[in-house]
Amino acid sequence: MKRVLAYLVLAAIVAAACGGGGTGGTAGTSPSPGKAIKVGLVTDVGGLNDKSFNQAANTGRLQAEKDLGLQTQVIESKKQEDYVPNLTTFAQQNYDLVIAVGFLMQNAAWKVATQFPNVKFAIIDGAPANDKGDTANLPNVANLFFKEQEAGYLVGVIAATMAKNKVGKATHNTLCSMGGIPIPPVDHYIAGYQDAIKTIDPSATIINGYSNDFVDQQKGKEVGLNHISKNCDILFQVAGGSGLGYIAAAKEKGVYAIGVDVDQIDVAPGTVITSAIKRVDKAVYDTSKSVKDNSFKAGDNFFSATNDGVGYGKLDSVVPADAKAAADKALADIKSGAIKPKTDLTVK
Repeated sequence: MKRVLAYLVLAAIVAAACGGGGTGGTAGTSPSPGKAIKVGLVTDVGGLNDKSFNQAANTGRLQAEKDLGLQTQVIESKKQEDYVPNLTTFAQQNYDLVIAVGFLMQNAAWKVATQFPNVKFAIIDGAPANDKGDTANLPNVANLFFKEQEAGYLVGVIAATMAKNKVGKATHNTLCSMGGIPIPPVDHYIAGYQDAIKTIDPSATIINGYSNDFVDQQKGKEVGLNHISKNCDILFQVAGGSGLGYIAAAKEKGVYAIGVDVDQIDVAPGTVITSAIKRVDKAVYDTSKSVKDNSFKAGDNFFSATNDGVGYGKLDSVVPADAKAAADKALADIKSGAIKPKTDLTVK
């Protein structure tokens, strides 16, 4: 993605023309001593009850409020058209940090951040992008990226080890995944998952699909039932709320599932064997803390296995010791650089 220097100049021009701005201080400066720091969180369309991405972001907000004494608030987006007005609401109220949750908010973040250059922003899974789709590093925006492929690889190791050894219900050596829509944060998860499977057992069958939605559970369930009809033993969901339907299909048909973003083992006990963890809560917490500490860093910030930004969740009792040991070794190898999970899909 191109990082367009011209937009740094444009930010100032737009702000001057619109009279936008806040009292949160310029990027790199802290709010006035004694002033309560305000952090606003704008969710993606999945909402706070997605038991995944948005929920994790809100957990980080609440933890930062509790630990750091911040004033925080959240606005749920019901549709994509809500992104700009929701972000603008916090900026107009002089919040010190406004966090956009999700890749789909890249353009909205660019529009609002350029209007309010004195307000700090952060966007999870993306960078500000203009109307042409070109991304730009803005001086008041922190781009919070994750190496999802690392988390995908870890759960892929667990799934492939179980399928190869025909553990429990995993009898067909067929492993599946479903994304919401094919965007980089989604496909990175799936690419790592597929990479691990092919590394452990090249003979395994891999099937991938998309619900084309991050909310509709029925769409996710339909994809799941289709995959199960093709002998899928383990289903990995990367689709937010829609992915809960994918898990529901696995539960209904008596096969295994893998959760995403947060620990989803309690969504369907006995069905969900583990989860690919992306510490969105940590990203929200750490970025909120950076504003209080006057250490806010605009531009790209990365969360990976090396800084505990990704990992895998609790394991169901069906997961054998050798699968856990293989995942732990893979985690250590990823941290050391011995393993570098792929970011491109093997099977589309």
